[in-house]
Amino acid sequence: MKLFKKKRKRPKKIGLALGSGSARGWAHIGVIEALNEAGIQIDYVAGTSVGAVVGAVYASGKIHSFENSILQFDWKKVVSFLDVVFPKSGLIDGNKIADFVRTHVEEKNIENLSLPFRAISTDLVTGNEVVFQEGDIIEAVRASISIPGIFTPLRKDEMTLVDGGLVNPVPVSVVMEMGADYVIAVDLNHDIIGSKGINKTSVPDSATLAQDKEKEQVLTKRDRMLDALGKRFETLNLPALTQIRQWMSRDPLPNIFEIIMSSINIMETQITTTKLKTDPPDLLIQPKLGHLKFLDFHRAKEAIFEGYRETKLCIDFFSKNRS
Repeated sequence: MKLFKKKRKRPKKIGLALGSGSARGWAHIGVIEALNEAGIQIDYVAGTSVGAVVGAVYASGKIHSFENSILQFDWKKVVSFLDVVFPKSGLIDGNKIADFVRTHVEEKNIENLSLPFRAISTDLVTGNEVVFQEGDIIEAVRASISIPGIFTPLRKDEMTLVDGGLVNPVPVSVVMEMGADYVIAVDLNHDIIGSKGINKTSVPDSATLAQDKEKEQVLTKRDRMLDALGKRFETLNLPALTQIRQWMSRDPLPNIFEIIMSSINIMETQITTTKLKTDPPDLLIQPKLGHLKFLDFHRAKEAIFEGYRETKLCIDFFSKNRS
């Protein structure tokens, strides 16, 4: 007769860390779909920048309706969200994006969500990481997506809050602090540096010509977006915007969005590499998204598919190493 029953092993609590990555962030939706299909239950979720957007919607239980909405995006719809303002602290206000996210969030406050959620931001004054764990969800998301120089910062409690990617692009440490025993992290930026390399000259075949035509169509949409943004600046009719209009004009030099985002991408890639060594996740998912740029939010279908595809490849590793 056994005096003591064998102690049952407690199942591990799983945390999901959703990284920053602008338009590449729609891949998070594909990651979540693949995890759900595999029956992997997420207990905690934390997100930085676009990861905070998707994370907030996911924690609200509205990820499917959100996906249906963004799959309808075209370049005109993307431009409609960019509410241009006088460029004192940012070119875009971000309120229209916040309003869109609000329509897909069930609860108003973070603490009322059924799935524990955190959004990561940065205090521009102190350089400190700021983790939203209570209060208005949209305020937290708005702070987390505020890319310096592009979106105006959020002022809160004497803090000037900007994109959390400046300090914690893939918030593994945050979901660990929330109580996760097993962390799944999604890094969207691992292959974006140098992705626009110079191709060697070769004789194109039919497949290459088809790819070139597709790329040309994508570039045409991107140019239309930049032209539309340029017209937004012109309607403000302020002398101080003369330089901004020059930046937005189509010339051989990178436009202001490309310059800012390329600089931030380089910085965030380096920070991510260091952070993942300091706080390594148990499972790291790295979708191949280097071909998607900052304003490619209208290419949701391919981003979602790549997130789904890469996660499916990682599922076997998860099954073998969770216990």
